[in-house]
Amino acid sequence: TIHLRIPESSPVGTAIGSVKATDADTGKNAEVEYRIIDGDGTDMFDIVTQKDTQEGIIIVRKPLDYETRRLYTLKVEAENTHVDPRFYYLGPFKDTTIVKISVEDVDEPPVFSRSSYLFEVHEDIELGTIIGTVMARDPDSASSPIRFSLDRHTDLDRIFNIHSGNGSIYTSKPLDREISQWHNLSVIAAEINNPKDTTRVPVYVRILDVNDNAPQFAVFYDTFVCENARAGQLIQTISAVDKDDPLGGQKFFFSLAAVNPNFTVQDNEDNTARILTRRNGFSRHEINTYLLPVVISDNDYPIQSSTGTLTIRVCACDSRGNMQSCSAEALLLPAGLSTGALVAILLCILILLVIVVLFAALKRQRKKEPLILSKEDIRDNIVSYNDEGGGEEDTQAFDIGTLRNPAAIEDKKLRRDIIPETLFVPRRTPSAPDNTDVRDFINQRLKEHDTDPSAPPYDSLATYAYEGNDSIAESLSSLESGTTEGDQNYDYLREWGPRFNKLAEMYGGGESDKDTS
Repeated sequence: TIHLRIPESSPVGTAIGSVKATDADTGKNAEVEYRIIDGDGTDMFDIVTQKDTQEGIIIVRKPLDYETRRLYTLKVEAENTHVDPRFYYLGPFKDTTIVKISVEDVDEPPVFSRSSYLFEVHEDIELGTIIGTVMARDPDSASSPIRFSLDRHTDLDRIFNIHSGNGSIYTSKPLDREISQWHNLSVIAAEINNPKDTTRVPVYVRILDVNDNAPQFAVFYDTFVCENARAGQLIQTISAVDKDDPLGGQKFFFSLAAVNPNFTVQDNEDNTARILTRRNGFSRHEINTYLLPVVISDNDYPIQSSTGTLTIRVCACDSRGNMQSCSAEALLLPAGLSTGALVAILLCILILLVIVVLFAALKRQRKKEPLILSKEDIRDNIVSYNDEGGGEEDTQAFDIGTLRNPAAIEDKKLRRDIIPETLFVPRRTPSAPDNTDVRDFINQRLKEHDTDPSAPPYDSLATYAYEGNDSIAESLSSLESGTTEGDQNYDYLREWGPRFNKLAEMYGGGESDKDTS
């Protein structure tokens, strides 16, 4: 006898265990086929022969329930599939065994009495009225108590509530079929001893209609009557709608709230009515608008009714009854001028204004003064220039005159009565070998100067020295020249000796050139 165990929650197709018969033969003669031949669980289990291992695998055929049956007994037979006819007399070539299967209890979630619930309730019930009850039980042998609750995601407005103990669903807010005709709820059942085991069931609540809305006009009616209308003339056909939905269908009745000497209502008995005139001729100069109260009622219980007011304007019409103008339009528009003509005139005025604005803007742009008023300048050879350093904090204009050395003009004039001292011929000195310390020092100073946040801008003049000071030849800068070429006489250069002959020829040839020309 073989004993096997399986939880009651095992799904169909689960393998419970295996049985195996031994055979002294080998190869083809050792192949075995297994089958269930008897027992009280032949409809609940099945056995499959596994060819490679020659075992019989017992599997679940139907869902198990510990509370229904806890033990099953099977009789399993194993038989050779290939038997040599010469050895039939040694048979039979099969054997049987008993397999007992025990079903183990598993804590199962609650089970509802139905797969879904449908409740119907009228929309005019009082608050707290019970609309229905759901039922659930614990399938386990312990029969744990059940607690009910509503999934609030399915009842966001909290219109319903449920008793946690008995599953009764009741209203907590007024119902309105015209807002929502159906409510789809989800009820949750959980064991008190094990709240994690829960089950859900859908609950559908249908709201039944109650005649609590009065009928009203289907649309807004713009009604008019011609000044030349005759008695009994149709001026408007009206209809009504109702938010309620009675079982017998909608039926409306039309009447006047009070007797009116000018108009009357004729019910067509098809949920429509006609508005007719009761006299000949109307004058918009006397009365340009009439208000006609119309009573609309239904045939449901309790009867609901409402009063709608028709606004009837008096208009001028042609001979065929087509409206030409009414009192409101006659007051707003000038005679002989239509709405389309007024719109066209306004558009033309707007276009002209845009053109004038654009023309004025272009004209103003053309008259804009140039940045440089004059290209003439009195200093040196600079024809036009821009101030250096414009836009900086130091806005003082650049003055080229500051570069002139006034001392050079007065104190450093050439003395023609004294022969200048002999100048030594400059000799090229051999360059000193590269000094790494000096180069590093210069690079370090240069880097400090470049990264100094307090350094002045590049176009500012921090310190300077006049060119040529303390030299024998003095300055060669044209900025320090106090006289022009025409004011100088360079004949004294010939008296300085042969070293200055070439220079004397260059500056003293002016007169000879003039003579030859």
